[in-house]
Amino acid sequence: MTSINERRLSADRRTRQGGLARDLAAALDRGEIEVLFQPQFACADGTLAGAEALVRWNHPRRGQIGAEAMFAIASRAGTAEALTRHIGMRALADAGLWPADLRLSINVTATDLAADDFAESMIAMIEAAGFPPGRLTLEITEQALVSDVERSAAQLALLAARGIRLALDDFGAGFCNFRYLKILPLDYLKLDRTMVEGIVSDARDLAVLRAIVAMASALDLAVIAEGIESEDQLASVRKEGCAVFQGFLRAKPMTADAFAALARGDS
Repeated sequence: MTSINERRLSADRRTRQGGLARDLAAALDRGEIEVLFQPQFACADGTLAGAEALVRWNHPRRGQIGAEAMFAIASRAGTAEALTRHIGMRALADAGLWPADLRLSINVTATDLAADDFAESMIAMIEAAGFPPGRLTLEITEQALVSDVERSAAQLALLAARGIRLALDDFGAGFCNFRYLKILPLDYLKLDRTMVEGIVSDARDLAVLRAIVAMASALDLAVIAEGIESEDQLASVRKEGCAVFQGFLRAKPMTADAFAALARGDS
């Protein structure tokens, strides 16, 4: 039997969630959800290659709320589609001002991918922004694919046909269903930061990285290394054949204006 205290805690939790949902809807209306950019660099020579769009909400009472928690709130409140569109349109508008050789990466959530019109909506948003689809990468996690991978593959194939590139994000953090590598129209494997943390000090970690890069090469996939925080890590992923890296070693997430200045080469 549920105790009175448990019922009170449950009611309090629902109240807090409802309040956050209302706050998020208001923040979207007021344009308070901030889009940041995590720079990405070519491993070969360190040149700027593009950026991953991230999202941040500075709640007036609860402080900074990250993307995962934000989308969980939005999903419960039925505003996930509005949040995705807000992030996408902001990121595409900002990236449209970058030099033409820089790529934009946008994350795709499980809720996004579950929508029947996901591909159609994404294409419409890109066209409305006037952004070249060939400069866009969509990053999809394994968790976003588990519900119906065949359907997801069909949706993603429509986007790939438009020239949009696709990355399997957080590779190595989940259960690594290698079937995804067979049926999805992927261009990149993006290594989770846990896959590079020990590559300098642990021979087995380095061997795993080497095996993943070799497998990706056999499948004609480029590898993106996330979470690079030391020169030794960068030297290792470069030596093993990763194509792109991102991490605090070179840059932290930054505002659109700061990234535009970086792209221009401003000091």
